Amino acid sequence: MTVRSFEVTVKQAPANLSGAAGRHFFQKVVGFMTIGRAFIVIDLSQVCQLDRDDIFLLLCCLEEAIKCDGNVKLSAVPPEARAALDAHGLNRLFEIFQTTTDAVNSFNRVARFLAPSLSAPAEQFPASITAA
Repeated sequence: MTVRSFEVTVKQAPANLSGAAGRHFFQKVVGFMTIGRAFIVIDLSQVCQLDRDDIFLLLCCLEEAIKCDGNVKLSAVPPEARAALDAHGLNRLFEIFQTTTDAVNSFNRVARFLAPSLSAPAEQFPASITAA
């Protein structure tokens, strides 16, 4: 029997995602993506507002993850930022969670779905969590 493992990367978004800070953040996020599945949680707890450029950056992160057969989920989104996501329809593209822990745990459910042959309760899908 083979137990499949995967890695969930948690990235803390800076308060300002525009300009050089946004480009640097994007490069850090893309740096964690590999040929395999890219599971990334972006913690937006420090972001007060999201403008058009910030939303574009989040979409670029999602695009790169999809290219690696992965996904990006958002966590700890403040109300003002959440309103911007909702207004632009991104709440339909991203799964949004109250806490980072909830977002990381949601990837465990995905892993169980992707490997249904490992259905015994004793078989777990260990997740490595890389926070930065």
